[in-house]
Amino acid sequence: MDPRVVYQTDRLVVRDWAESDGDRVFDIYRRWEVSRWLGADPRVMTDRDAASRTIERWNARNSDDVYGIWAVEEKATGVVAGTVLLVPLPEGPSSKGEVEVGWHFHPDAWGRGLATESAHGAIAHGFRAGLGEIYAVVRPDNQPSIAVCKRLGMQPLGLTSRWYDAELESFVI
Repeated sequence: MDPRVVYQTDRLVVRDWAESDGDRVFDIYRRWEVSRWLGADPRVMTDRDAASRTIERWNARNSDDVYGIWAVEEKATGVVAGTVLLVPLPEGPSSKGEVEVGWHFHPDAWGRGLATESAHGAIAHGFRAGLGEIYAVVRPDNQPSIAVCKRLGMQPLGLTSRWYDAELESFVI
């Protein structure tokens, strides 16, 4: 069965994950240059089986019509360039159902505007579903992702430790 398509852009198909994406997921998340920006305690994926488990976990989250962690496939090649997500931020004492947009791309997809294009589509998807605002949180030294936030027209809110037990730059649109 083909994975469900969530939305498309000029160059991209954003869809649920297929088991056949496992090698590419492993190739993306085994790289420190990608994984170093992710989570409170960044670490690389260490084995191919972890990619299959990750795909299962992400697809379980993708059952919602609004939220998900999706594959970003290039139309021209059929190659998965990376991941785009639209997910609720962790609940905390000062959070009120906020939603985050995020992206993780293979280094061979960097510098071509694919993160911006896929995230723009995720934001539009969220707004069509009735979301009033969407946040992005980025490690302060991750200049490429901060640049994506700016290209998306997101407003900087400054450093915060509200989410993920780490001090992060925050943005909103």
